[in-house]
Amino acid sequence: MGSVGADGGALAGVLVTHLPDVRYLCGFTGSNAAVGVTRRAVRLFTDGRYTGQAAAEVGGGNSGAKVQIVPSAPAVAALQWLAAQVADGEDAAVAFDPNHTSVAELERLKAALPGKLRRKLLVALEAPLVEALRWLKDEDELAIMAEAAALGCDLFNHMLGFIRPALTEAAVAAELEFQARVRGAEGMSFESIVASGSRSALPHGRATGARLARRGFLTLDFGVILKGYCSDMTRTVCLGRPSAREREAYEAVLAAQEAAVAAVIAGAECGAVDEAARGILRGAGMAEAFSHSTGHGVGIEIHEAPRIGAGQKTKLAPGMVITIEPGAYFAGEFGVRIEDMVAVTRTGGQVLTPSPKALIEL
Repeated sequence: MGSVGADGGALAGVLVTHLPDVRYLCGFTGSNAAVGVTRRAVRLFTDGRYTGQAAAEVGGGNSGAKVQIVPSAPAVAALQWLAAQVADGEDAAVAFDPNHTSVAELERLKAALPGKLRRKLLVALEAPLVEALRWLKDEDELAIMAEAAALGCDLFNHMLGFIRPALTEAAVAAELEFQARVRGAEGMSFESIVASGSRSALPHGRATGARLARRGFLTLDFGVILKGYCSDMTRTVCLGRPSAREREAYEAVLAAQEAAVAAVIAGAECGAVDEAARGILRGAGMAEAFSHSTGHGVGIEIHEAPRIGAGQKTKLAPGMVITIEPGAYFAGEFGVRIEDMVAVTRTGGQVLTPSPKALIEL
């Protein structure tokens, strides 16, 4: 931990409060925790509700972290522990992540320090630290994510036999989420998107009481959490026969999606992958209908870096897992989106969600 704080002092410790980062560092899955990290030690702080859980998840793990149970405010306790560890270093600093620390929380942390340390001990990280480590998945993480993605594909196959006209979007979402739990998911990665008919033109159309029509598109965008890692996939199917315009839009989005998947390789700029999809839709006269980025990273959180968007210079690296999800949306009419999870390798992109993408008519 030889990096330098924003004020030039040596970085002697890091305060970690973002729960996904806490889990990544030591395996703890509780809802109230903080971790202090120094050159020599890692310590998890949590409250008494998690005494047994912390012992099971952290105490027997290989993270090297020790567990300390505190009455309240784990972040304050972690900071005070860090302050004691670095007290002898006149210019020592403890870093915090400003992306996950509110102004009010920062003031609360400073107030818990001795007066002489309030001004100079805490410094903001200039770039993500733990989160950046999470971007690159190791073999074990990739295996879990592949398993989560496969579960998502199984759910989609089940839903193809369940969907029928007159069901409500809410009933479709309920069946999807029930089956996810029955098949071993810890939960859903996010609130499932089930959008039918003209509502499929809403990129984030949450399930409602609207009934599925006999003819029209139905978009399913969902993911599961398995062993702490998220999956994410989208398929758009058609109830009945699509119109010529609907089919044209679907084929354009499919071509854009496959072009972007083909552009995924270690070293590629995220903006170039986005352009591979966007260029196809631009050529089809649908540039204005594609209103969001082509994708994002996924892992312990459903949205992680990098962002696969226009002009993004970040280069893909082996171990990243990203989504590729172009779409075309025509307000008041219909929308189409197709999404896969793709693992970045040195030789290309490995699709983790190989469910069929050719237009399915139900």
